[in-house]
Amino acid sequence: MTPKLVIMSKAPEMGRVKTRLARDVGKSEALRFYRSQTRSLIRRLGHDPRWQTLIAVSPLAALYEEDFWPEEVPRVWQGEGDLGARMGLMMEGLPQGPIVIIGCDIPAIRPAHIAKAFKALGRHDAVFGPAEDGGYWLVGLKRFPNVRKIFSDVRWSTPHALEDTLANLKDARLAFLETLPDIDTGADLKRWRKEQRNI
Repeated sequence: MTPKLVIMSKAPEMGRVKTRLARDVGKSEALRFYRSQTRSLIRRLGHDPRWQTLIAVSPLAALYEEDFWPEEVPRVWQGEGDLGARMGLMMEGLPQGPIVIIGCDIPAIRPAHIAKAFKALGRHDAVFGPAEDGGYWLVGLKRFPNVRKIFSDVRWSTPHALEDTLANLKDARLAFLETLPDIDTGADLKRWRKEQRNI
């Protein structure tokens, strides 16, 4: 029943990652940001002994890429379908134990956030890390005694994503972490870089 952290990550290909950000800052800059943040995130979280980290990659060929993701962190294929279908596959297909899923575009995620999420799953059925845009940067399920199907009829990439997901959990015990900003637009990136300079 080892806790599992799943990092959803696309292969770093021009025009396939951070497409909304690319519209504001250009494809090259968006790709550079994605590569840098993904590597930094995996370095911070990927080797923590309190959980097993898996990188859920897309497309399928990314399972065999050797020059971007660290070899020592196991990779699995995300599968097909929209974001909800792919996260559902992770929740339903991996071995028993609590699972927390995150993406790669929240630079503020730290090991303490992940530890807090798994701790919350000791007393709750699901845990969320809300994002400022109405979505969420983290979702976790206890997955015992059964795996809840929570991602149907969710309007992804809209301000309703968290609200729609919660509608599938009406009878569940829920926990929430702090709200963190994601980096989806040029304005988001500019604000984040300004905050980094002031640290």
